[in-house]
Amino acid sequence: MAIIEQTPAEELPFGAFAPRGYIARIIAWTRRAPDSFLGRKMAYALRRIGLHSLGGQPVDIEALGARMRLHPDGNVCEKRVLFTPQYFDPMEREMLAARVREGFHFIDIGANIGAYSLFVAAKAGPGARILAVEPQPEIFARLSFNIAQNPFGTIKAVACALADKPGELTLFLDPVNRGESSVRILSSSTGDTVRVPATTLLALAQSEGYERLDAIKLDVEGAEDLILEPFLNEAPESLWPEFIVMEDSRQRWQSDLIGLLEKRGYKLIAQARLNLMFERKRS
Repeated sequence: MAIIEQTPAEELPFGAFAPRGYIARIIAWTRRAPDSFLGRKMAYALRRIGLHSLGGQPVDIEALGARMRLHPDGNVCEKRVLFTPQYFDPMEREMLAARVREGFHFIDIGANIGAYSLFVAAKAGPGARILAVEPQPEIFARLSFNIAQNPFGTIKAVACALADKPGELTLFLDPVNRGESSVRILSSSTGDTVRVPATTLLALAQSEGYERLDAIKLDVEGAEDLILEPFLNEAPESLWPEFIVMEDSRQRWQSDLIGLLEKRGYKLIAQARLNLMFERKRS
């Protein structure tokens, strides 16, 4: 597994970057903005002002039921969660929350800074088991920090990529949005690369002792088929998750992933702006 590359920001205690004054007022207003055309337009305008005013500094704040240190400059996920969490995948989170129950088993693939993992942990209670999988060393450090600021005790961070076979992969880093880094070549040629360890979803689930998965989320910028196809072909049916939230990357997939899901008994039950939701009832 990769070494956590802690930055100076993670060395300071939570609260060191609490929003104050002008920034605090902007964040409060954008978070209250209604889900309407005018509400979003005003919220996004104020968000741009807030980002400029922060000058690259992180912010310590509560969002989605958890405490997080968010670095909104250069990561769209953190920007959305900081300023406008009400707009952050609302359909996906509502559907996921409706399925949370005692002993919930969830794997967050492409966890980024932990928004989904922390959201589920806040809902699921002490009996949950959550894996937050994130290969980028710098983002993994942020993820680990955020997990440590909360009392849940149900999230384990895993520093690796998931793919169709174990080994080592080249991760292409997006210089504009770290959340769009991928093991598949990016359209931008200006980003850096980093070598990261990789394993398969089946190997990860088995190594962690999972006998069932209630839900998974995949957000890996076009590599969803690379992870899910071998899993559905090789994993025992008892491990197939009931609910899947998956980034809609159909134009980038190299196989008919939706066709495979349908053959395995999954039904596409909802489609949001960025993600697809599938469900399969256990027999």
